[in-house]
Amino acid sequence: MYDNLEHLGLDALDVVNLRVGGFDSPTPGSIAEPFTVLAQLQQEGLIKHLGISTVTAEQVAEAQSIAPIVCVQNFYNLAHRVDDDLIDSLAAQNIAYVPYFPLGGFSPLQSDKLEVVATRLGATPMAVALAWLLQRSPNILLIPGTSSVAHLRENIAGAALTLSEEDLSELNSIAA
Repeated sequence: MYDNLEHLGLDALDVVNLRVGGFDSPTPGSIAEPFTVLAQLQQEGLIKHLGISTVTAEQVAEAQSIAPIVCVQNFYNLAHRVDDDLIDSLAAQNIAYVPYFPLGGFSPLQSDKLEVVATRLGATPMAVALAWLLQRSPNILLIPGTSSVAHLRENIAGAALTLSEEDLSELNSIAA
């Protein structure tokens, strides 16, 4: 962390997330020890805000008993909906939820239902998947990665889409 501060020319990092779990799912167990270290760095003024990544609801509660958190970053998208209840809980607390792999990750989202909705809206399936996330909850903060301007434009188009109740119902059935 000290190297980051020096290389960036900063006195403090705005947000630091403690990544707890594995690649695509949380690892059960206590996060008290490493999160306490981050909380101490925050008290020293080196970190402004704390977040946690790849965690369970129980680990969120444990972190909150040590220091306030501003965001949770977990694997979540239209097809992978394990965190539905956690998102709602965080929204009630005004805590951001940052889904990683919002478009599926290494295996992009593919669904006939997604294709049907996208065709009906005259949009790409990925734009519809991002629109669904944005309409899913007001605390969802999207950071879809891209390596091309064309995909960036598709991602931005997703923010402009408004999904109807019919669209939402059809898309929600993908994870069922």
